Amino acid sequence: MLSVRHLLGIKDLKPEDIQSVFSTADNFKDVINRPIKKVPSLRDVTIANLFFENSTRTRLSFELAERRLSADVVNFAAASSSVSKGETLIDTVSNILAMKVDMVVMRHPHPGSALFLSKHVDATIINAGDGAHEHPTQALLDAFTIREKFGEVSGKKIAIIGDILHSRVALSNIFCLKKLGAEVMVCGPATLMPKHIPALGVRVEHNLRKALEWCDVANMLRIQLERQDIRYFPSIREYIQMYGVNREILDSLSKPITIMHPGPINRGVEITSDVADSGQSLILQQVENGVAIRMAVLYLLAGRNDA
Repeated sequence: MLSVRHLLGIKDLKPEDIQSVFSTADNFKDVINRPIKKVPSLRDVTIANLFFENSTRTRLSFELAERRLSADVVNFAAASSSVSKGETLIDTVSNILAMKVDMVVMRHPHPGSALFLSKHVDATIINAGDGAHEHPTQALLDAFTIREKFGEVSGKKIAIIGDILHSRVALSNIFCLKKLGAEVMVCGPATLMPKHIPALGVRVEHNLRKALEWCDVANMLRIQLERQDIRYFPSIREYIQMYGVNREILDSLSKPITIMHPGPINRGVEITSDVADSGQSLILQQVENGVAIRMAVLYLLAGRNDA
């Protein structure tokens, strides 16, 4: 059971909520690694996946999690819907809820859209990413993966490197990791660093090597060109020279570090293939853990909704 009805952002969760998600995900990870991967936990629950932005990993991960829990699943793509004809968000969701949908998983390009929807419809809302604001399930699976690797998150040094300004993953990760007692550093060009970021209790570093020498885990973020309306650095080539992580850099560090990436990876930009596919990388573990974490979130929120 969680203390919230909706998962709108990590900011709303208590540390006990996060631990509850993790312990539930531990059980579901056992489920998805056995021959029969389904449980009847949400057999009477109908879940609508509303994606107003393109997505591959998150959408498939949620859908797989829902089907593993035996829920009935409705998939909605904005490009082929009445939204393209001018229908409002509330009208769209209200029409879907009239079909007796219990939970809504939504990705939307506008920050605050999940919160807005939660105040206007009678269903449990799970934020699958709202603009550059939050992406709570990604932060949960990232922290869960760190816990799995090191045994705990508390006391670990995590560097989030790349396009901090436009990243919902960065903000949710900062909230989550801080609640769990980790030390957090953000690293990237000054032009891609939000002005308010030090107020979140994180270190700010603009030198990649210093960040990598400091951290236990480097979570690499891609450059989100689709959200950039101006040029924030001279060229991709210069960005790679300043902030790209390759095998040579990793081998020159004074200690081995762990590499993570929320995806999609721009290979050869933020990390090279020999880093992404190396033994130091947890990228595929993140993808696997994403299903278990989303199963846990759906299960716990459905229980809260029934209560």
